[in-house]
Amino acid sequence: MIRHGEEVEMSTEEASGGQKRGIVRYVLLISTALAIIALSIIWMTGAATSPEGSTPNPAEATANPAAEPEGD
Repeated sequence: MIRHGEEVEMSTEEASGGQKRGIVRYVLLISTALAIIALSIIWMTGAATSPEGSTPNPAEATANPAAEPEGD
């Protein structure tokens, strides 16, 4: 730290109060990679265990609130 009258000159390491090691960057990269791997495993497992040729019918997937309840 260097003083020039009222002005203070310091390095970025002194101003931040510590060293800049970039650990947060590694944590972010590792957690992102693990999330991608986990979601890929879930997706591939679901695709492998579903019956072949079964595609959902969009007409069956939507709810029809105007329809009468079944069983009446």
